[in-house]
Amino acid sequence: MRMLGLKTCDTCRKALRALAADGHEITLRDVRQEPLSPDEIARFEGRFGEALVNRKSTTWRALSDEERARPATELLADHPALMKRPVITDGDRMTLGWTGDVREVWLG
Repeated sequence: MRMLGLKTCDTCRKALRALAADGHEITLRDVRQEPLSPDEIARFEGRFGEALVNRKSTTWRALSDEERARPATELLADHPALMKRPVITDGDRMTLGWTGDVREVWLG
């Protein structure tokens, strides 16, 4: 199981703790330290669409209107912290965020 997010993100840390407590072996990839490849961005955007961009983040609020109008794939390549977090993958299963529905997928 792999989690893509930020090691300083509270939501990612909550998800890591819950998954580990449930017995999952999980590896966190900090997307600031190891940015997403263009193929990964395209795959995630294809799966999650515009929801992949976190429009509530401080990074988003700091962008100009002109930057905000750019395609999600370009924004995420230039600003990895804009990705909604976490993206959790295990084989073909993939989820975005740490909502009740996502917890149900991974924790049962």
